[in-house]
Amino acid sequence: MDERQKKRLLWQVPFLTFLVIGTVLIIGHQQKIPYQRSSDFIFGTSYNVVYQCDSDLSQSIKAELMKVDYSLSPFNEKSVITAVNNNKDVKLDEMFLEVYKKAMAISHDTDGAFDITVAPLVNAWGFGFKNGSLPDSHQVDSLRQIIGFQKLSLVDGKVVKQDPRMMLDCSAIAKGYGTDVVARFLKHRGVQNFMVEVGGEIVTRGVNAQRVPWKIGVNKPDDDSLSINQEIQAILNVTDKAMATSGNYRRFYYKGGRKFAHTIDPKTGYPVQHNILSATVLADDCATADAYATAFMVMGMEKVQGVLARHPELMAYLIYDDGNGQNAIWYSPSLRDKIAGQ
Repeated sequence: MDERQKKRLLWQVPFLTFLVIGTVLIIGHQQKIPYQRSSDFIFGTSYNVVYQCDSDLSQSIKAELMKVDYSLSPFNEKSVITAVNNNKDVKLDEMFLEVYKKAMAISHDTDGAFDITVAPLVNAWGFGFKNGSLPDSHQVDSLRQIIGFQKLSLVDGKVVKQDPRMMLDCSAIAKGYGTDVVARFLKHRGVQNFMVEVGGEIVTRGVNAQRVPWKIGVNKPDDDSLSINQEIQAILNVTDKAMATSGNYRRFYYKGGRKFAHTIDPKTGYPVQHNILSATVLADDCATADAYATAFMVMGMEKVQGVLARHPELMAYLIYDDGNGQNAIWYSPSLRDKIAGQ
């Protein structure tokens, strides 16, 4: 070893020592930071946020979700989307535009299985603002005339409808988007480890309080309109991913001996009748996962698999009726390593 190499080694040793000690101290400090919990209600549902931070961010988290509510909630009389539905001249905010553009893209990609104009049909079947008698075929056909994402356009920053009676409802994407908004806020505040859940839609980052990856359960899709049954079908290891689930086992009713589920096919105007009971989607953001989970409930198995073949960045866990009254499972091959116990 020549003199130059010795000098370089002498310089590197203390630097590496300092680096190791610094890393240990940082890890030790991080492990001492407590995990906070924030829970409340928004969008007509509950939210729960677990995050590692040395300060309570509950008020800021609620404020972020209220921004989404004032932009996208059709139940908020002062929201942007309510103004659009009432055909008022309103300035569209960034949140509305972001969700609208994503919704349109996913509507095109799913051939209309996801459609934010389907609200009048959802209402007619008793799952939205109104609950009345079931619509007949004439009423369904009439409502279908004002349904269809293709009948919307964005011109000079304003939503233009082909028919002023059209109504926008982002309920099938807004919860996922709200989850994303909180996750972005936490990242901006430098939070490295968190789990955000809004109405069952989830975004995770880092590790939980036990210093292991976040594990999220997928419920068994048993008829449970009161949300009493919480039996788990599978547990997924979800880290740095978003996850959303759509199913007909919570929102449904029986009338005249028939079961009516809340997922409405925008093309037929009727509740879906195929064999998928629950669709869980993992994506890079929760708005995307939320919208595709809804679309998958409309599309049926073969079309779902076609979408997934085009989008390797998406993963799905589907529970369906095997035709003999038993639940069966299909999932993306890329999801195998994330299923606990596989």
